[in-house]
Amino acid sequence: MKNNNLILLLLAFCITTFTNGQHRKKNIEEKAPVEIAQSPKLVVGIVVDQMRYDYLTRFWNHYGEGGFKRLVNDGFNCKNNHFNYSPTSTGPGHASVYTGTTPATHGIIGNNWYDKETGEEVYCAGDDSYESVGTTSDAGKMSPHRMITTTITDQLRLHTQQRGKVIAVSLKDRGAVLPGGHTANAAYWFEGGNTGNWITSSFYMDALPQWVNSFNASDEVEAYKKPWNTLKPINTYVESGLDANSYEGVLDGETTNTFPHDLPTIWEANSQFELLRKTPYGNSITADFALAALEGEDLGADTITDFLAISFSSTDYVGHFFGVNSKEVQDTYLRLDQDLARILTVLDEKVGVGEYTVFLTADHAAINVPAYLADQKIPAGYLDMDGMREEFNEFLQYKYGTTDVVKNISNYQIFLDHKILTNLDIDLDDAEEEIAKELLTYEAVNQVYTGHQMWTNEYTEGIPYILQNGYNQKRSGDILFVPRPGFISYGRTGSTHGSPMIYDTHAPLLFYGKGIKQGSTVDRTEIPDIAPTIAALLGIAFPNGTTGKPIGEVLQ
Repeated sequence: MKNNNLILLLLAFCITTFTNGQHRKKNIEEKAPVEIAQSPKLVVGIVVDQMRYDYLTRFWNHYGEGGFKRLVNDGFNCKNNHFNYSPTSTGPGHASVYTGTTPATHGIIGNNWYDKETGEEVYCAGDDSYESVGTTSDAGKMSPHRMITTTITDQLRLHTQQRGKVIAVSLKDRGAVLPGGHTANAAYWFEGGNTGNWITSSFYMDALPQWVNSFNASDEVEAYKKPWNTLKPINTYVESGLDANSYEGVLDGETTNTFPHDLPTIWEANSQFELLRKTPYGNSITADFALAALEGEDLGADTITDFLAISFSSTDYVGHFFGVNSKEVQDTYLRLDQDLARILTVLDEKVGVGEYTVFLTADHAAINVPAYLADQKIPAGYLDMDGMREEFNEFLQYKYGTTDVVKNISNYQIFLDHKILTNLDIDLDDAEEEIAKELLTYEAVNQVYTGHQMWTNEYTEGIPYILQNGYNQKRSGDILFVPRPGFISYGRTGSTHGSPMIYDTHAPLLFYGKGIKQGSTVDRTEIPDIAPTIAALLGIAFPNGTTGKPIGEVLQ
């Protein structure tokens, strides 16, 4: 009996040991390997110039399934995405998207700004130390040298030991130069004028590659010299204002601002190929060239991640000229939707479904035409800058005995002459405060902050937070002023941007493709979050000035 019990115990022990061993083996086999980073063959960064977030929702029912809707439905939509700095303009926008920080750190404080060291106005991408490539004009004398931090594209190049390619394209030079970063293989932009060619700078190369020469020699750009009529019946464009109105510009050679726009007839009056910038055809040309770059540079052809940066600029030109409520803007976005669908289809074919990652955002948004808003009884209007300057000069003459204490007024900033203030024995902080108080008495000025406030305080919300993120200690002015909501310094037709107000800061942010979750969030995200999100996805170092944070909800 004892022997039988012993045998049963031994048998039970063996079974238990075997079972536990099988469980351990199964657990080891079922444990998924840790994926430390995603490796898409290609990252495509898309910046749509002057795109408001509500262009997604306003024109939603007109979009096809393959463009904006595909990115939203199959990707991740950040619905409450904002620029967290001002000025909200193209140069700072592109730099902030790609550096993961703001003008306070990357140094691009405007498209143009007053240089305190030279006493001259400088352009964000201008660089006379380089020559034009592909043209005899000065349009190619560009480089990213004024941007003092790295970009996500730079970090990709560094991480891959320069093996990952970076190509940037845009109608605007700054829309290609700044996203491309300091180490891009190439950045290309559209010359327009009487050539309609794509050009570059000797910063990148000494001669255009054959595929660019072939594109320039083809008839692809000339094919867009055709009338611009609406893509769909104009009576279905109920999401925009009347076609004939007083809030839009009139193209040279036309007598009305209504559809159709006969481009061949007004071609010469509008500097030939320059005219295409103010039409949706400029975006289509950009898409054509981007796809030629995809093919010509073999982007996404191997397992080393490449980067294609595309900026669509015609949306900005059309918005400035016709205004955000125009049928021209609506038609431009419906046609852009088709161009996006075309790009995604080619990416599927050339790179492979699930093998690439895309993000889409804007470089700023825009205000509705203040004249239109005022006619709707909404507080809005225009700054009388000449009248303000005259009144301001009277104040300076009375207070200091000279207007020379001010060196420059631009980008809603005032630059003081520190040497003259010292010679007059006037304390800089006192002068800043006295001038700020004077500006605050002007009807069209809503808020004023001094450089001293920007230096000594740490703002975390509201307008001062946005201003401080745009304030660069070495490059910005001594006094910053903010117009009343709805008020701009601009002509009475068309829309503009640049302010810290929400109509200029609320822009789309969509992620799609490899490593991206499907979903959306209404939590606040900010433009500097884009670069670190892509860096976290790729498992590479953040750009060296990064102040944004990865958006965790986006990543798988």
